[in-house]
Amino acid sequence: MPDASKMTSSEHQHEKNFMSIHKYDLIVLGSGPAGERGAAQAAYFGKKVAIVERDYYLGGAAASDTIPSKTLRETALALSGIRSRRLYGVDLSLRRQATVRDFLHHEEVMKDIERRRVAENMLRHNVDVFRGIGSFKDQHTVKVTSRGKKPEFLEGNIILIATGSSPYWPDNYPRDRHIYDSDTILLMKYLPENMIIIGGGVVGCEYSCTFAELGIEVFLLHSRDMLLPFVDRDISLALENSMSKMGINLKMPVTVKQCIAGVKGVAIELDSGEVIKSDAVMLAIGRTSNTKELNLETAGITLGKHGFLVVDDNYQVVHHETHEPVPGIYAAGDVIGPPALASTSMEQARFAVIKAFNLEPYKGHVAPILPYGVYTIPECSGAGKTEEQCVSEGINYVVGKANYNQNARGMITGDHDGFLKLLFEINDDPGSPMKLLGVHVIGENATELIHTGLAALMMSASHDLFINTCFNYPTLSELYKYATYDAMGRRAKRLNSAKPVPNN
Repeated sequence: MPDASKMTSSEHQHEKNFMSIHKYDLIVLGSGPAGERGAAQAAYFGKKVAIVERDYYLGGAAASDTIPSKTLRETALALSGIRSRRLYGVDLSLRRQATVRDFLHHEEVMKDIERRRVAENMLRHNVDVFRGIGSFKDQHTVKVTSRGKKPEFLEGNIILIATGSSPYWPDNYPRDRHIYDSDTILLMKYLPENMIIIGGGVVGCEYSCTFAELGIEVFLLHSRDMLLPFVDRDISLALENSMSKMGINLKMPVTVKQCIAGVKGVAIELDSGEVIKSDAVMLAIGRTSNTKELNLETAGITLGKHGFLVVDDNYQVVHHETHEPVPGIYAAGDVIGPPALASTSMEQARFAVIKAFNLEPYKGHVAPILPYGVYTIPECSGAGKTEEQCVSEGINYVVGKANYNQNARGMITGDHDGFLKLLFEINDDPGSPMKLLGVHVIGENATELIHTGLAALMMSASHDLFINTCFNYPTLSELYKYATYDAMGRRAKRLNSAKPVPNN
């Protein structure tokens, strides 16, 4: 078959005449969170939809990595006995007797359930599923190639690229059975006595906490002086303190000079000359977009910075230099870069489909405020501005905090280190409303607790909302009221200290 990138339009048309082409309103490449929701959204409005997935199972990294890793975390919490920490004299820890299969069994079950859920969702929406590698033949035609079968060709008015991303593997780390990434870590056949995790981002911190709770000695190597640099600094420092108390050996900032794989394990040499030996290494240094197999140049698409697709406000793909839109082609999820969260990927894809088919006003925009959730131990979550952003933007603000150890539900759970932090904008009028700017939580159920604050941010609420709301007792949600009281007290103290002293 001739090179498609060098064929003329007439040659393309001639070849099309001899191909069996399936025609669709929408073709989706990838079945992860973005692909699944984009396909379902279009099908909901009566569009004829096809989805192309290169793997045998549907669900993408969310089914093979996100859900399983969070499930493993829950298993670790249960088997370690951490949630029974306030039951004095009772030891519910089972990890000393558990095997690797005990730890991973629940993860396997949940992974299968998620994959079936995605497949059933596509069936329910009458979405045709094609398994194979999808690549562009032209801007409206996708070639699906699978081993042992003749290629199939799909023609679509709109194409949504949602192929996700893969773990980044630097050249200075050899491919070795002792070295894993987030795609392969849950395939390990044994639990090592110790391990090194490279990278202090979301994935590195989450797995460090999980493995530490499983009784593994963990070394976390990070190139920066702060974990999770995108979160509020108070949250980052609290997490760092918590991880250290768990026994995680934090080394930051450090640079890895070389990685040497041996028969029994791996040795990491740092730029300082220190050498750390371990049974296993996990790389969590970032991710790269899955675009190599797409034959993008045939569709007139070029990659932007760091190899991600460039999109406009409607998530239509644009040329990264001219910013001219590529007709009929959209992209969402990890393939377009940060924030690269399952939750945001879903919203991006839904919105892209709405714009592509002019289905407004069903969904007018992607949410302007997006939450993050980090499933460390303890959990971290946030939405809105951080304190560092308020400072850099010159916003006059006040902080309000409420600690878990002063909350009835927090004391029941035994989480004595968690806290809720609120940021409010203020002025010199002591009676004026304080507008909520940011919400940040670390502690038990932080990723659930954040949504109360997120809803308040979305409606541009002031402090009155929390003061006038009656919260169930005992609940962690009460923290919002007491953090607001704290902020009111701090504002009053600040304003009183700023008053001029009268002359007597």
